[in-house]
Amino acid sequence: MPRPVLLTVGAGQAAVAAVRTLRRRGYDGRVVMLADEPHPPYQRPPLSKEYLRGDADLDDLSILDPGWCAENDVELRLGDRVTSIDTLGRRVELAGGGWYGADLMLLATGARARRLAGVGGGGGRVVHLRSLDDADRLRALLPGAGRLAVIGAGLIGSEVAASARELGVEVTCLEVAELPMLGQLGARMAEAYAGLHRENGVDLRCGRRVGAVTEHPGGVTVSTDAGEVEADLLVVAVGAEPRDELARAAGLALDPVHGGVAVDAECRTSVEGIFAAGDIASRLDPRTGRRHRGEHVDNANRQGAAVARAVLGQPAADQDPPWFWSDQYELALQFVGKPRPDAEVVVRGSVAERDFTAFYLADGRVHAAFAVDRGGDVPAARELITRAVPVSEAALADEDTDLFDLLETVDA
Repeated sequence: MPRPVLLTVGAGQAAVAAVRTLRRRGYDGRVVMLADEPHPPYQRPPLSKEYLRGDADLDDLSILDPGWCAENDVELRLGDRVTSIDTLGRRVELAGGGWYGADLMLLATGARARRLAGVGGGGGRVVHLRSLDDADRLRALLPGAGRLAVIGAGLIGSEVAASARELGVEVTCLEVAELPMLGQLGARMAEAYAGLHRENGVDLRCGRRVGAVTEHPGGVTVSTDAGEVEADLLVVAVGAEPRDELARAAGLALDPVHGGVAVDAECRTSVEGIFAAGDIASRLDPRTGRRHRGEHVDNANRQGAAVARAVLGQPAADQDPPWFWSDQYELALQFVGKPRPDAEVVVRGSVAERDFTAFYLADGRVHAAFAVDRGGDVPAARELITRAVPVSEAALADEDTDLFDLLETVDA
């Protein structure tokens, strides 16, 4: 009897997490991974940080090496781009010609950098950072750029700005919102985040709308509603959008609110036998009845593991609160949960000294936390959020209170 075939369309973090989990839990079917890039699977977070600064090389980015694939009977096909999906025949069409069939399929096509109206696809002095090739081009250009302009002060834009400053490049960062990361952090912590970058020499200009971008022999001119910015190089970092065109053309259900492919708690799509995970997937949380689409490594890892469990017929694990991290100016920044608009911010530690955890408290419970150089607080914060533990502002703010003791008190 032929072995069942599991095919992944994409070979990024979510696909790798699924494949590794399957093999670790004893799945004995064939596994084929189709990657449209020519590079072996790699991490994306270091592209705007360690790799961009030259503190990491290609080997440091690897998440799935050929040796492991050979030992675990995983067929990794690089540079095999899928052009269409036949859901009835459970097969995919390849750009190089021919079709590839499978019993089970995982769509993990990720996301692409969002383009900004009025800005081209990227000429010699304009970079949209998403892939390893993008990072290689920016890494080669950055040392020769005395002035860098960045459009967007989200995570990618902030990390590029921080890396450039560490390399001695002058940076002007343009953000359309009144504060960077305002939607994620709220006004008080977004103000602290802005201060961090300004203290490190970034010319952060908020509330600026970008118009035309003009490349010329001497550099790049960025026109805004408050004047022009001249730079030698421009990075556009205005978010990402799911690469869901294959799913759309195949007739899979999409999420009209958050974008991406609509999946259940086990990452099953609307078509039996086809899963979706990672940046492309908008996953249902059965506890709240709401969907969430995340673009972070932790999300991709957890969804890849959920696919593996579903394939093996194992129950889905509980969905932990979303978590992401960033390293900027030698500080470790972590954020967990989803703050409510009416949340009060309770600070533990010192914002001025960049050593604190901010808890977002509503109805006497923690809904989110933002930690700066306080990694030890994050596991406790996740538990407080997941278990909806009642806590007081005084207990959270008191450095003498062990956060895990709050959990034990509830257990008792």
